Amino acid sequence: MAGLATLALAACETPVTVQTFPDITFAHFPALGLNASRVDIVSNVQPTLQAVQVGSQFPVPPEKAMRRWAEDRLVAKGVTNNVARFTIVDATVTETPLPVEGGLAGAFKKQQAVRYQATVAAMIEIVDAQGFRQAFASSRVGRSQTLREDASLNERDRLRFDLIDALMKDFNNEMEQDIRSHISDFLM
Repeated sequence: MAGLATLALAACETPVTVQTFPDITFAHFPALGLNASRVDIVSNVQPTLQAVQVGSQFPVPPEKAMRRWAEDRLVAKGVTNNVARFTIVDATVTETPLPVEGGLAGAFKKQQAVRYQATVAAMIEIVDAQGFRQAFASSRVGRSQTLREDASLNERDRLRFDLIDALMKDFNNEMEQDIRSHISDFLM
Protein backbone atom coordinates (compact mmCIF):
# COMPACT_ATOMS: atom_id res chain seq x y z
CA MET A 1 0.00 0.00 0.00
CA ALA A 2 2.87 2.38 0.91
CA GLY A 3 4.55 1.59 -2.40
CA LEU A 4 1.41 2.49 -4.35
CA ALA A 5 1.09 5.74 -2.43
CA THR A 6 4.71 6.62 -3.24
CA LEU A 7 4.16 5.86 -6.93
CA ALA A 8 1.01 7.95 -6.97
CA LEU A 9 2.81 10.92 -5.42
CA ALA A 10 5.76 10.54 -7.80
CA ALA A 11 3.38 10.55 -10.77
CA CYS A 12 2.02 13.94 -9.62
CA GLU A 13 5.45 15.56 -9.55
CA THR A 14 6.04 18.12 -12.28
CA PRO A 15 9.31 17.52 -14.11
CA VAL A 16 11.80 20.40 -14.09
CA THR A 17 12.06 22.09 -17.46
CA VAL A 18 15.69 22.43 -18.48
CA GLN A 19 16.46 25.69 -20.24
CA THR A 20 18.29 25.81 -23.51
CA PHE A 21 20.42 28.81 -24.33
CA PRO A 22 21.44 30.18 -27.70
CA ASP A 23 25.04 30.34 -28.80
CA ILE A 24 26.71 33.65 -28.17
CA THR A 25 27.63 34.86 -31.64
CA PHE A 26 29.04 37.98 -33.24
CA ALA A 27 28.00 37.38 -36.84
CA HIS A 28 25.64 40.38 -36.65
CA PHE A 29 28.68 42.67 -36.31
CA PRO A 30 30.69 43.64 -39.37
CA ALA A 31 33.76 41.50 -39.90
CA LEU A 32 37.13 43.04 -39.19
CA GLY A 33 39.05 42.40 -42.41
CA LEU A 34 42.75 41.99 -41.78
CA ASN A 35 45.64 42.26 -44.22
CA ALA A 36 46.68 38.66 -43.57
CA SER A 37 46.59 35.40 -45.51
CA ARG A 38 44.94 33.55 -42.60
CA VAL A 39 43.74 33.89 -39.03
CA ASP A 40 45.07 31.41 -36.48
CA ILE A 41 43.23 30.93 -33.19
CA VAL A 42 45.36 29.75 -30.27
CA SER A 43 44.43 29.17 -26.65
CA ASN A 44 46.97 29.61 -23.87
CA VAL A 45 44.40 29.24 -21.08
CA GLN A 46 46.00 27.48 -18.14
CA PRO A 47 44.00 26.16 -15.18
CA THR A 48 44.83 27.70 -11.84
CA LEU A 49 44.77 26.15 -8.39
CA GLN A 50 43.95 29.44 -6.61
CA ALA A 51 40.16 29.15 -6.84
CA VAL A 52 37.50 26.78 -8.06
CA GLN A 53 37.11 27.25 -11.80
CA VAL A 54 33.62 26.56 -13.07
CA GLY A 55 33.61 28.05 -16.57
CA SER A 56 33.29 24.65 -18.24
CA GLN A 57 29.98 24.16 -16.38
CA PHE A 58 28.45 27.31 -17.86
CA PRO A 59 25.86 27.07 -20.66
CA VAL A 60 28.42 28.83 -22.90
CA PRO A 61 31.97 28.40 -21.54
CA PRO A 62 34.04 31.59 -21.86
CA GLU A 63 36.77 29.94 -23.94
CA LYS A 64 34.16 28.76 -26.46
CA ALA A 65 32.72 32.28 -26.60
CA MET A 66 36.20 33.71 -27.23
CA ARG A 67 36.82 31.28 -30.10
CA ARG A 68 33.44 32.20 -31.56
CA TRP A 69 34.31 35.88 -31.34
CA ALA A 70 37.48 35.35 -33.36
CA GLU A 71 35.70 33.15 -35.93
CA ASP A 72 32.88 35.66 -36.42
CA ARG A 73 34.79 38.94 -36.31
CA LEU A 74 38.28 38.30 -37.74
CA VAL A 75 38.59 37.66 -41.47
CA ALA A 76 41.79 37.28 -43.51
CA LYS A 77 41.48 39.51 -46.58
CA GLY A 78 45.07 40.24 -47.40
CA VAL A 79 47.23 39.27 -50.31
CA THR A 80 50.34 39.37 -48.16
CA ASN A 81 51.92 36.46 -46.31
CA ASN A 82 51.08 38.05 -42.97
CA VAL A 83 49.33 35.87 -40.39
CA ALA A 84 46.84 37.23 -37.89
CA ARG A 85 47.20 35.27 -34.65
CA PHE A 86 44.39 35.52 -32.10
CA THR A 87 45.64 34.18 -28.76
CA ILE A 88 43.24 33.54 -25.91
CA VAL A 89 45.24 34.43 -22.80
CA ASP A 90 42.51 34.04 -20.18
CA ALA A 91 38.97 32.66 -20.24
CA THR A 92 38.15 31.73 -16.69
CA VAL A 93 35.30 31.86 -14.24
CA THR A 94 35.90 31.29 -10.56
CA GLU A 95 33.28 30.52 -7.95
CA THR A 96 33.71 31.82 -4.42
CA PRO A 97 31.33 30.87 -1.60
CA LEU A 98 30.13 33.89 0.36
CA PRO A 99 29.46 33.87 4.11
CA VAL A 100 25.79 33.24 4.82
CA GLU A 101 24.28 34.13 8.18
CA GLY A 102 22.85 31.07 9.86
CA GLY A 103 20.42 30.60 12.70
CA LEU A 104 17.00 32.12 13.11
CA ALA A 105 18.05 35.54 11.77
CA GLY A 106 19.52 33.98 8.63
CA ALA A 107 16.43 31.88 8.01
CA PHE A 108 14.39 35.01 7.24
CA LYS A 109 16.87 36.56 4.82
CA LYS A 110 17.56 35.82 1.18
CA GLN A 111 21.34 36.07 1.09
CA GLN A 112 23.92 36.08 -1.66
CA ALA A 113 25.72 32.75 -1.37
CA VAL A 114 28.14 32.58 -4.32
CA ARG A 115 30.20 35.07 -6.35
CA TYR A 116 31.21 34.30 -9.91
CA GLN A 117 34.22 36.21 -11.24
CA ALA A 118 34.64 35.94 -15.02
CA THR A 119 37.67 37.19 -16.93
CA VAL A 120 38.60 37.02 -20.59
CA ALA A 121 41.74 38.33 -22.24
CA ALA A 122 43.18 37.97 -25.72
CA MET A 123 45.82 39.35 -28.04
CA ILE A 124 45.82 39.77 -31.81
CA GLU A 125 49.20 39.85 -33.51
CA ILE A 126 50.03 40.50 -37.13
CA VAL A 127 53.13 38.44 -37.94
CA ASP A 128 55.03 38.69 -41.23
CA ALA A 129 56.38 35.78 -43.29
CA GLN A 130 59.68 35.84 -41.35
CA GLY A 131 57.85 35.53 -38.02
CA PHE A 132 58.33 39.13 -36.89
CA ARG A 133 55.46 40.84 -35.16
CA GLN A 134 54.31 43.87 -37.12
CA ALA A 135 51.52 45.02 -34.81
CA PHE A 136 49.38 43.82 -31.94
CA ALA A 137 46.34 44.69 -29.86
CA SER A 138 45.20 43.18 -26.60
CA SER A 139 42.21 43.44 -24.31
CA ARG A 140 41.20 42.14 -20.89
CA VAL A 141 37.75 42.50 -19.36
CA GLY A 142 36.13 41.11 -16.26
CA ARG A 143 32.72 40.94 -14.63
CA SER A 144 31.35 39.48 -11.45
CA GLN A 145 27.90 38.46 -10.32
CA THR A 146 26.47 37.02 -7.11
CA LEU A 147 23.83 34.32 -6.80
CA ARG A 148 21.22 34.08 -4.07
CA GLU A 149 21.18 31.03 -1.85
CA ASP A 150 17.60 30.16 -2.85
CA ALA A 151 18.22 30.28 -6.62
CA SER A 152 16.86 27.37 -8.64
CA LEU A 153 19.06 25.47 -11.09
CA ASN A 154 17.38 27.31 -13.97
CA GLU A 155 17.97 30.68 -12.30
CA ARG A 156 21.62 29.76 -11.73
CA ASP A 157 22.08 28.74 -15.36
CA ARG A 158 20.34 31.93 -16.58
CA LEU A 159 22.65 34.04 -14.40
CA ARG A 160 25.68 32.17 -15.74
CA PHE A 161 24.58 32.67 -19.35
CA ASP A 162 23.84 36.36 -18.81
CA LEU A 163 27.23 36.85 -17.13
CA ILE A 164 29.15 35.45 -20.12
CA ASP A 165 26.90 37.27 -22.60
CA ALA A 166 27.56 40.64 -20.90
CA LEU A 167 31.27 39.83 -20.53
CA MET A 168 31.60 39.07 -24.23
CA LYS A 169 29.78 42.28 -25.19
CA ASP A 170 32.33 44.16 -23.10
CA PHE A 171 35.16 42.23 -24.74
CA ASN A 172 33.79 42.87 -28.23
CA ASN A 173 33.65 46.63 -27.65
CA GLU A 174 37.06 46.79 -25.98
CA MET A 175 38.87 44.60 -28.52
CA GLU A 176 37.39 46.35 -31.54
CA GLN A 177 38.49 49.71 -30.12
CA ASP A 178 42.00 48.35 -29.45
CA ILE A 179 42.24 46.89 -32.96
CA ARG A 180 41.22 50.19 -34.51
CA SER A 181 43.74 52.04 -32.30
CA HIS A 182 46.74 49.73 -32.54
CA ILE A 183 46.58 47.73 -35.77
CA SER A 184 44.55 50.03 -38.00
CA ASP A 185 47.31 49.89 -40.65
CA PHE A 186 46.39 46.20 -41.16
CA LEU A 187 42.61 46.69 -41.37
CA MET A 188 41.08 46.41 -44.82
